[in-house]
Amino acid sequence: MNPISLFCILSGVALNACAQLLLKAGVNAVGHFEFTRANILPIGLKLAMQAPIIGGLACYVISVAVWIVGLSRVDVSIAYPMLSLGYVVNAFAAWYLFGEALSLQRLIGIGIILIGVFVLARS
Repeated sequence: MNPISLFCILSGVALNACAQLLLKAGVNAVGHFEFTRANILPIGLKLAMQAPIIGGLACYVISVAVWIVGLSRVDVSIAYPMLSLGYVVNAFAAWYLFGEALSLQRLIGIGIILIGVFVLARS
């Protein structure tokens, strides 16, 4: 995989991870809610007006464009598993930003993901 291809794939992964984090921040700002027939519109509007959610959706749109460019250069059997790097990024970012737990079991899983991505990238 050449540097431009790798950049496209990793940029797509980073943008996708950023989108998830922004969506989580937006939902945290709204707080816990129940979706019922009576509140689906008010909650939906409240969520739609959250800046982090709008930013997260924008990151998704940009990530799709970057991902398409990456897929035009890399086999999907290599590119798609690279998306699992998003789990790694999000686990550490969620721990840092949101105080989510990063247990030994999660760290072992992250290690397995990293080994798998390394093996794929070398093929």
